[in-house]
Amino acid sequence: MVRCYKALSNPPPSCYNLRKVKIHVRRLRSGNGGSSSCAGDKHPQLESPGLAGSASGTPSRRTHFRLQFPQLALRRRLGQLSCMSRPALKLRSWPLTILYYLLPFGALKPLTRVGWRPMSRVALYKSVPTRLLSRAWGRLNQVELPRWLRKPVYSLYIWTFGVNMKEAAVEDLHHYRNLSEFFRRKLKPQVRPVCCVHSVISPSDGKILNFGQVKNCEVEQVKGVTYSLESFLGPRISTEEMHFSQAPPGNSFQQQLVTKEGNELYHCVIYLAPGDYHCFHSPTDWTVSHRRHFPGSLMSVNPGVARWIKELFCHNERVVLTGDWKHGFFSLTAVGATNVGSIRIYFDQDLHTNSPSYSKGSYNDFSFISNNKEGIPMRKGEHLGEFNLGSTIVLIFEAPKDFKFNLKAGQKIRFGEALGSL
Repeated sequence: MVRCYKALSNPPPSCYNLRKVKIHVRRLRSGNGGSSSCAGDKHPQLESPGLAGSASGTPSRRTHFRLQFPQLALRRRLGQLSCMSRPALKLRSWPLTILYYLLPFGALKPLTRVGWRPMSRVALYKSVPTRLLSRAWGRLNQVELPRWLRKPVYSLYIWTFGVNMKEAAVEDLHHYRNLSEFFRRKLKPQVRPVCCVHSVISPSDGKILNFGQVKNCEVEQVKGVTYSLESFLGPRISTEEMHFSQAPPGNSFQQQLVTKEGNELYHCVIYLAPGDYHCFHSPTDWTVSHRRHFPGSLMSVNPGVARWIKELFCHNERVVLTGDWKHGFFSLTAVGATNVGSIRIYFDQDLHTNSPSYSKGSYNDFSFISNNKEGIPMRKGEHLGEFNLGSTIVLIFEAPKDFKFNLKAGQKIRFGEALGSL
């Protein structure tokens, strides 16, 4: 047996660190024990150095060919990818990552053995242009449908999301000219009576994701997944812009929000599904003194995604309304979501959401306190704003220690029903 070694010379230029690969050519002895030579071998087999064993070993041609040459080619390609700029690399990796997660039987798993690493599912989802998709969806919603097409389209939506049209102020489907009007349909006044006994009511229809007392400046978006209170609300507003008195000094952001001794900070998260009533109302009697708009992503706020992505509500676009009620600090935050880039506040005509461009981490402040006004007074149950399609409402407020929620996590709730009382 004669073994010939030949090293690869002049490898192609690449910034990827390629190891030298040796090719072993072995001629198998014929049955009659004839002599062997490298030149006279008609059926050479390729062998990996790590697998070269004793003379009696017979390596598999198919296995070694698949392990050596494709790996070398893939390493060259991956080396070229690593030299690219970040946007170009992201663009190249994105389709491949989608195929990696979608194709069955781990079809692209061999790529991970040669140095390629797929994007994580969270990073892949964050790279989806949700703001662009939401603007396109908003344009589509404004397209007027032919009268003959309205009933089939709206009936499909009603069947898919379980919409109760008997509660709508106008039940005739032909009345709604486009999808946007159908999403923002009004309800009959008698179907949502406002509870007058309890101090805080639900501002909208939806599902209770979480509620309770704020602890350690952390708020739960769903059970076991938290986000920072300061990241969500932003820096504290100066006391000159607030209607209530100076808060006692405190070490934490949470303590700075509590204005009265003996009070605690509470929160409640309500998820609006696509089939729910899309308007939201004032949850109590309070005065709105400030609005803060955070441009951001428009990822889905579905409970499943909320369990998946930490601080989801801090990444998404949102409008924070802050003010005071009889017990101190009160805030209502409307969080945007995929296809819900449009958040409208009825008394704020200067608010424009889902702009084509924005600076990450930036926010816009607007004060409703002026020389002639001390804020916007809101009565319990009064119309406050609306979403397109569905989203999330987050209430964060100050209340005495004996405040109790009358809720269960995961329960369905309707606008006007009690959240809690003293």
